Amino acid sequence: MNENENNFKGIKSWSVDDRPREKLMLKGKGALSNAELLAILIGSGTTKLSALDLAKDVLSRADQNLNELGKMSVADLCKSKGIGEARAITISAAIELGRRRKEEDPLQRTQVKSSKDAYNYLYEYLSDLPHEEFYVVLLSRSNKIVGHECISRGGVSGTVADAKLIFLPALQKLASGIILAHNHPSGNLKPSNADISLTRKIKRGAEHLDITLFDHLIIGDAGYYSFADEGLL
Repeated sequence: MNENENNFKGIKSWSVDDRPREKLMLKGKGALSNAELLAILIGSGTTKLSALDLAKDVLSRADQNLNELGKMSVADLCKSKGIGEARAITISAAIELGRRRKEEDPLQRTQVKSSKDAYNYLYEYLSDLPHEEFYVVLLSRSNKIVGHECISRGGVSGTVADAKLIFLPALQKLASGIILAHNHPSGNLKPSNADISLTRKIKRGAEHLDITLFDHLIIGDAGYYSFADEGLL
């Protein structure tokens, strides 16, 4: 097969490990070259050139330097083979996002040192609701909050929390610890038998996954109940 025939078949004919999108999913964004990352932005090639070929041509016009690429206008980008205005705008927008990222300070994440810290973080999500919602808060090894997920929403008297849905975001975020939380619209902070049973179940499951269940909070209008503070963990 000559080079032109290979180009015509395009990226979809390549090994999965060599396709930029699939390679990013399998190996992470750091494994991709500048040309491969640019090819993802370009999206697709022409009848004779793959997206990666187009990306390489763009980079060659920028002397293989991302700083020089950042200086190129939409009109400059359009001088490359197969790069129309829409693709040029996409590239230009991505470069601008990268520039703005450098200017911003890293996000200061909340560190949880007590049940009060967790309550203060969750209050805005779980207070004043007319129905029950169940949340999981994800923690790093240093107990800093790296995210949270609403697992379920229910009625006035209860909601169902599936253990698989609780652990899924924790595994996706590689969380070292989790905090469970749900609200009681009635204002009664006493845990139900179902609350206690679920907490024990999640704790056992978390131990098998090397994840620490730090607490389970029940939040009401007048305060909160902490399983950890009450010695129920």
